[in-house]
Parts: sequence; structure tokens; C-alpha cells
Amino acid sequence: MNIFTKKTRRIFVTVILVLVFCFSVALNIFLIKGGKNISKYNIAAAEKIIGLQLTSHERKLMLPNLSKNLARYKKMREVKLDNSISPALIFNPIIPGIKIEQKKFFSIEELPKIAAPTYIEDMAFQPIPVLAQLLKTRQITSVELTTMFINRLEKFGPRLECTITLAKDLALKQAQKADREIASGNYRGLLHGIPWGAKDLLATKGIKTTWGAAPYKDQIIDINATVVEKLEESGAVLIAKLSLGALAMGDVWYGGKTRNPWNISKGSSGSSAGPAAAVAAGLMPFAIGSETWGSIVSPSTTCGVTGLRPTFGRVSRYGAMALSWTMDKIGPICRNAEDCAIVLNSIYGPDDKDLSVQNIPFSYDSKIELTSLKIGYLKNDFESSYSFKHTDSLALKKIKELGVKLIPIELPNFPYRSISFILSAEAAAAFDDLTRSNNDDLLVRQGKSSWPNSFRSSRFIPAVEYINANRLRVLLIQEMEKIFQDIDLYIAPSFKGGNLLLTNLTGHPCIVVPNGFTRKGTPVSFCFVGKYFEEGKIVAVAKAFQDATDFHLKHPDMSWGLSDYTK
Repeated sequence: MNIFTKKTRRIFVTVILVLVFCFSVALNIFLIKGGKNISKYNIAAAEKIIGLQLTSHERKLMLPNLSKNLARYKKMREVKLDNSISPALIFNPIIPGIKIEQKKFFSIEELPKIAAPTYIEDMAFQPIPVLAQLLKTRQITSVELTTMFINRLEKFGPRLECTITLAKDLALKQAQKADREIASGNYRGLLHGIPWGAKDLLATKGIKTTWGAAPYKDQIIDINATVVEKLEESGAVLIAKLSLGALAMGDVWYGGKTRNPWNISKGSSGSSAGPAAAVAAGLMPFAIGSETWGSIVSPSTTCGVTGLRPTFGRVSRYGAMALSWTMDKIGPICRNAEDCAIVLNSIYGPDDKDLSVQNIPFSYDSKIELTSLKIGYLKNDFESSYSFKHTDSLALKKIKELGVKLIPIELPNFPYRSISFILSAEAAAAFDDLTRSNNDDLLVRQGKSSWPNSFRSSRFIPAVEYINANRLRVLLIQEMEKIFQDIDLYIAPSFKGGNLLLTNLTGHPCIVVPNGFTRKGTPVSFCFVGKYFEEGKIVAVAKAFQDATDFHLKHPDMSWGLSDYTK
């Protein structure tokens, strides 16, 4: 006789199913929290993040491999990876079929004889060749020039929040050495005795290198970055380590927000915030910045100065904070285009430390014949309705007046925005320890678009997708090469369209020049983009534009910092 009624059997089965379900959930939670095992439930959840759909059998087969991988990750993490350790994989944008010009020459326009002004302060906004002539002819000394710029840094720097470390003792020591060498006839060149500032992601021996971030604010990296060494060899005088947005994002660092000299109620943009603000305010003749995705172009635009982003692989990044090993580039921020050429001529070339740097000569001729060049422009981007259309139209008109026949072009129709996570993935790897230690909580910015959240989110980027993104990058480079087969360089709005991201992914050089002002009186700009390692051409064309205009000669009204200032 069956002792169970039909209703009783249904209740019994239901209870068993509920118990099995509860046990499975409890076991899964235990495994997740325990971190000792990976379950099929973990895989199913991860599938939604990476865009896959697997069967139960496939998930079961994966479990041993995933467990092995997790054990390998833990073993890897026992080895400390300093930010300075780069991956074994080296990005090289020069793919088969791209031809590189191998000429080497450097020629700038010779200046007439110049007399020093009565007040040395009146040289605060002079370009490098003018200062160099006065130093070489010993009408002024490097100590006098350096002291003047240090005084301006002490006066205006705190309001601009652009200085992290004032290297006063080092600067005066280097200036004294420069004066002795120049007096003895040992003149090293145009940068000899010229003060400069470094974005504070460049290591400087015996001086803090903070990366603009609270977790590293007391960090001393006891080496000199290659760029610092090369400028020292040129006789340049390092006077300050300048602010950058924390870990090279924006203009907010642990000490505040770097201000725009044209309007100190606003930020200077970033991440080369301090270098652009300091040069614009006449606190030094030039500074060194870096760019991964707009960090020279953006602050140079905002502060009304000229910035050069060289070809990827042109300047060594040894001793510089790594953010993205395949996108980081170091370049000068200056008063004008020719100053950028002068600085680049001293800092480019291999050092046997940064393996991405190529031994390609740098060529520059200030008297380039514009009519011999084929110059394109991004027609749709310039003609689209946006806030800087008027100033850009006038700039294009001026270039045409110089005898240039502009060729309309368009960027490749390519999903380059979809591979921008290359930067995020590499940045997360560069700051892996910061994330796992939870020291990312010390960073000032903690929003959804800030580094801490980006680093955490990027850990879920599959390695397969990262590699495929770089394969697509090769196709993008090939598409850009097709465009450059018909032109020597092209002109682009600084921010309209996708040019800024695209050319940072491909590694093409770019120089940004001021070309007017907004209705509120703040600067705007546009860019010249060139072929790989042909910085000389885009700089020469930019110089021709600046010779025909005066936007680069405009300076901010510094009265906000002059209330108690006397010469």
C-alpha cells in the first residue's frame, strides 16, 4: 500500500528541490568568498561581462584551466613589478610598406643682433633663440635669467598651483656651471643656460617625483630620466617639477587644481597641466610634457601655447611614469613652433633603455617652401558647426594666403573608438599594485570616470580582446598610410572629430598652435599632423603660420598676481 498521497509526494519533491537549490547557492557563496575554487556559476556571470554564451558542459570543461590560471596569477604577484618595467612586447607603428625619410639637418632662422632690455623681467616671454643669443654674447648670465624665472615661479606659481617642487638649489648650481662654460668659450648650443621645467612624471635624481598623486607624493626615484639627462647635457637649467593631473589624468593633483593663466577661476586642462600653465604665464621658456591621449594638445590649447607631440618611438620614456607602454609620448611645450624644434633636437633618439625608440634622424629647415608640400585638411570637421568654426576658418584662409592649396581629406571610416580600451588595459597593468593594495583610495578623484574605477573595470578586459584590438590597430595604421601617400601632412581641429584619439593610437606626430580666442577671451587652437618621424615638416609649416600671425605672441593678463609685485 502506497503510504504517500499524490499531494504528499508533490510536497516532498518540492522540499527536496528547495533544499538542493539552497545547498547549491550556499556552496557557491562559500566557494566565491573562500576564493579557493571557481564554479560554473562564476563562469556564467563572467560571460555576461565579456559577451559570450557557453553551455553547462563547456563551463565544466573550463574549470581546471581557470583554476590553474588563478594559481599562476597568485604566483606571478609574488614578484614585485615596478612601474618602470615594460612588457616584452614592443609597439612599432612602422609596419612593412611605410618608408621613413633618413635625412639629417637642422637649420633655424638667424636673428639680427639683439640688445638686452633694461629690466631682465622683460624677457619673461621671449623665445629660446633670443635668450640664447643674449646668453652666448654674455649680455645676460644664466644665473640672472634663472633667478628671474625662479622669482616668477615663487610669485605666480602658488596661484596657478602649477609647481610641485621648486628646484632652486639645483637650478642655481646648473646656471653657475653654464655661465662658467659660456665664459670659457665652451658653448653647447641654443639651450645652454636656458631654464626649463619638467612634468612631475619625469624622474630627477635627489628630487621628488610625485606623479601628481597622493600615494606617491614622497616618492624619490634616484635616477634621471633620459630626457632630463639629455637636457642637462645640452646645458639647460632645470628649475621646477611641474604639476600633472594625478597619474596623468586631468589637471587635479594632490595639491589642488592647476589654473589657467588666462582665467584662474578655470583649470588648465591636462594632464600636462603645469608645463602648459607655466610656459603660458612666462614662468619659464619651455617645459617637457607627455601625451597618451591629448595630454599635450589639450593643455596647450587651453593655455595658448605651442605643443609638439612627437612620433611614438622618437623620444625615450626611460625614467618617466608609464601609463600606456604603446601610447605614451614625451614632447616639448614652448612659446612657438621653432622653440619646439630646438628642444626636440636635444631630446630625441635612442638610449638603449627604452626599446621602443628608433634611431631615425631629425630634420628641420625653418625656410621650407610651403608650395612644394601637399597639405590636406579635414574638410568635414572644419565645416561642421561648432564653437571654434570662425577662428578655424580664418586660420585656413591665412594658410591659403601663404600659397598653400589645401586638399580636402577625411579620416578612415574605422571603429578606432572601440579599441581605445588599449590605454585602459595597459594603465590598469601599470598600476596593478595600486589597485590590489587599495591605495587607489588615496587618489583625489574617485568618480566613475576616474583612474581608480577605470583600473578596476579594466581588469575585466579579456586578453583576447586586447590582442585583437592591437591587430585592428595595424589595419588602422595601414588605412592612415593610404592617406599619407597623397599628402605630406594635414590640418585638423584640435578636438573636433576623432583625430586626437586616432593619431594617438597610430603614433603620428602632431603640433598644436594657438589660432585665436573664444568670446570669453580664452585661447583656441588647431593642429598639424605629419608622417612618422617628419616632425620637422609640421613644425616648419606651423612656424610659417605663426610668422604670418600673432596669436602665439599674446600673453595672459597677469595682474591677478601683481598686487604686491615690483620690478
